Amino acid sequence: MHPTEVNPNAGNWLGLWTLYSREVRRFLKVYTQTLLAPLVTTLLFLAVFSLALGRSVEQIGSIPFLEFLAPGLVMMAITQNAFANTSSSILIAKVQGNIVDTLMPPLTAHELTFAFAMGGTTRGLVIGALIVAVMSLFVPMGMENAALVLYHGFMGALMLSLFGVVGGVWSVKFDHIAAVTNFVVTPLSFLSGTFYSIERLPELGKFLAHLNPFFYMIDGFRAGFIGHADSNILTGILVMAGVNTFLWILSYRMFKTGYKLKA
Repeated sequence: MHPTEVNPNAGNWLGLWTLYSREVRRFLKVYTQTLLAPLVTTLLFLAVFSLALGRSVEQIGSIPFLEFLAPGLVMMAITQNAFANTSSSILIAKVQGNIVDTLMPPLTAHELTFAFAMGGTTRGLVIGALIVAVMSLFVPMGMENAALVLYHGFMGALMLSLFGVVGGVWSVKFDHIAAVTNFVVTPLSFLSGTFYSIERLPELGKFLAHLNPFFYMIDGFRAGFIGHADSNILTGILVMAGVNTFLWILSYRMFKTGYKLKA
């Protein structure tokens, strides 16, 4: 092969790294909006629940209420910001008409999916680490199982980052992605057991909660901190892996076919 030729089977590592770096620099450049704002919002959630409930709810089972609540708030911030990163990046590029600059380089559909998804995942994990560090000044954030925290933190961020890719590609205008946020992401987040234990729900409520993949994400992440889960941990691990596999394939197919990306 001629030295100037590129082996298509080797992968475009430089292009992949460049696109991923662009996605990371994109949110770091406006860190007050993408990092500090979610930190303040999450701390406000913690303060409001602490002040509003006072001593009326001291424990969830045998776990102090704030220690039960804190991991859920962290996970919610991780996932919502991972989703926002990828969905906004793709949709803005489409609306401004410069998505072609991303599609023209010799990147495969898998490489495009990986770069966008990892960019959103990175933002989610950075925010999560930042919130845990600051929140631990106010609430004990002991870690019972670091592997569970890392697995569910990464897989949760990846899941919403991939969902952001799907939402961003599907959306034609900002109203569309706002609808996905308001009618899918936010309801599933709030009904995932973030603020309560599903053990307090009636049987129908428990059944519906177990159909929500966000529940396994929150429950497994929380279990890594407090050592208690409301569901089978292995089931949650497999559900997260299955949902992410499905979303990865869907994202890949969207890039591969140029769905709503190519005129």
